[in-house]
Amino acid sequence: MSPWLEMILRLVLAAVLGAGIGYHRERHGKAAGLRTHTCIALGAALFTVASFSFGGDADPSRVAAGVVAGVGFIGAGVIFRGMRGDGGVAGITSAACIWVTAAIGLAAGAGLYSIAAITALITVIVMMLPKIRG
Repeated sequence: MSPWLEMILRLVLAAVLGAGIGYHRERHGKAAGLRTHTCIALGAALFTVASFSFGGDADPSRVAAGVVAGVGFIGAGVIFRGMRGDGGVAGITSAACIWVTAAIGLAAGAGLYSIAAITALITVIVMMLPKIRG
């Protein structure tokens, strides 16, 4: 397979997996839905693909660390936006989904297709579990 085709495959896989998670979140009325999760996975995959393409001095692990830190800011924004007037916090699950979606994008971008797909499937299954209220 040509290198360009493989890079495109990695990006498309990341987008599809992110969209799968985002579709589930949007269907349940969450603010971070289809477009958000698709863009996060796609962006993480692109950063990863690009880091491997720089060659020589580029360190893909540093790029991955930067993606994790950047996505942390997005997650914090989701949590901050979800804070309730009674002092409670909302948005933790959405922030966690965003974080996992970025990891899935990183995995897809690195060519870890099976791991990315299995993690996306596990994520959707976890999101389908009922909330346990105490």
